[in-house]
Amino acid sequence: MSNKDSKKLGVLASTAICGNDISSSVLYVSALAIAFAGKFAWVTLLIVALVLFLYRKIYAEVIGAIPLNGGAYNALLNTTSKSLASFAATLTILSYMATAVISANEAIHYLHHILPVIPIIIATIILLTVFAVLAISGIKESAVVAIGIFLFHLVSLVILSSFIFYYLLFHGLGQFLENQNAPFTEGNIGTAIFLGFAASMLGVSGFESSANFVEEQKDGVFPKTLKNMWMIVSVFNPLMAVLALALFALPVLQSDAYQNTLLIQMADVAGGNWLVFVVAIDAFLVLSGAVLTSFIGVTGLLERITLDRIFPNFFLKKNKRGSSYRIIILFLILCISILLMTRGNVKLIAGVYSISFLTVMGLFALGNIYLKVKRTKLPRPVKAPWLSVIIALIAVSIAIYGNLVMKPKDGLPSNLTVFLEYFIPFMIFIFIMLNRTVILRIILIIVKYFFSKIQKFVYDINTGIIKKIDIINSQEFVFFTKGDNIASLNKVMIYIQDNEHTKRVKIVKIIEKDEIIPEKLLMEFDVLDREYPDIKVDYITEEGKFGPELIKELSEKWNIPINFMFIGSPSDKFPYRVEELGGVRLII
Repeated sequence: MSNKDSKKLGVLASTAICGNDISSSVLYVSALAIAFAGKFAWVTLLIVALVLFLYRKIYAEVIGAIPLNGGAYNALLNTTSKSLASFAATLTILSYMATAVISANEAIHYLHHILPVIPIIIATIILLTVFAVLAISGIKESAVVAIGIFLFHLVSLVILSSFIFYYLLFHGLGQFLENQNAPFTEGNIGTAIFLGFAASMLGVSGFESSANFVEEQKDGVFPKTLKNMWMIVSVFNPLMAVLALALFALPVLQSDAYQNTLLIQMADVAGGNWLVFVVAIDAFLVLSGAVLTSFIGVTGLLERITLDRIFPNFFLKKNKRGSSYRIIILFLILCISILLMTRGNVKLIAGVYSISFLTVMGLFALGNIYLKVKRTKLPRPVKAPWLSVIIALIAVSIAIYGNLVMKPKDGLPSNLTVFLEYFIPFMIFIFIMLNRTVILRIILIIVKYFFSKIQKFVYDINTGIIKKIDIINSQEFVFFTKGDNIASLNKVMIYIQDNEHTKRVKIVKIIEKDEIIPEKLLMEFDVLDREYPDIKVDYITEEGKFGPELIKELSEKWNIPINFMFIGSPSDKFPYRVEELGGVRLII
């Protein structure tokens, strides 16, 4: 094992970081499912477990083929366009933001159950700040805390379940049978299961997090994190719904008091005050762990999109521990601002949480489809069957629709309304960053029109903006050709022209000793150069063997970052894995 690999996260640490988020769902998802599906809540939670089982291979295939941070963003970036990938990134950021605020606020509410003197909003801000500092201190340090929280949570759930089983041993299953035999009076059964399933899908929030820090994991760890998260959700979420139905009558379970603190109510019946204390502390800790997951996940994502010039390079600055502290501080500020704007009523951002998270999962399935269609030769350790991908995509689409049509409670605005309030400003910012050269040119035209009489002023602005555009477009890009024909090279140029800001492209052919370049290939490069007069195309031959060392050497020689270098999809005979190439991107 290399020294670099030894510094990466193992199975337990990686599972704990993302597992705290997904396993914290047991605190609310059973009550949520019962609220909509009643006695069929455990059925909806089993359906969710089945959908998550299908998603294991979907995620494993995509990340196995392209094991880079960024999750759905990275999957779509390497198979479609930067615009669609940015759409996925925006949704993922919103999902993490909502997760961090809701989890921190709910954690303080559970602590408030033990210590009523704690001020909710101030304590929530402090909790967010503590985990921001922990994330800045480094992922290794964060993992140690995450492991402790994760193991304590699992032990607490086992203890709670054991005491409930012991209680039922003496009191029987009469209440459960009574609930199951009770006539269904609230509307159509199918509608109840549909809405219950849509609400229950929030129980898998966090499943996407592992894909956003996969580069920090050791080789082979990622699929194991998916399996572990699936097992936790499949066992504990349906189990808690069944045990709740065995302890309380349905009308009681569907009351507001039990909706917010179901596990505490169950602990009170089965074990008394001491078990209530254990569950409350566990809830505080694991929800806090979900906050940590948000910070780690969003950092990996924002680093990736900043490297791709969607966010300003200002955010790439790292501290001595290798943490992108500016990204973490920005995320902390956004979370605190949302908390203050909602005045602690985090139900207002529930729509952001549900729609953004579920849409990200849908986009990941879409990315898997694009990978199958457009990157057929790209080697991958796992392949998800077409039928599984289609079923999973349909299931998530149903859950999204369910959350869109779900009637809000307490007179709050609809999920879609709240979602758009946060989504639109983010997308406007992303649109500006993706089209900044066009926007700058438009600004230049407007400035010239309105200030034509002030020649000196106009001249200075004109010079500055042109210089800025030239700086952006001066970045060279590299495509390593295997001797592609003119049609393939034309696709490369179309992609670069549509997705990148540049006027200079190097097309590089790596030749081995005594290899002769066909004259036809040189003629095709001449055609390509005439076809794209606005882009300076340089054809270069380099002697050597194509691989990570040569890529790094050329990157340093030409001062071109590796993530601005492209290759076509390699075949299964290619001796290197994609991640070994240092960040080279696939475009055909």
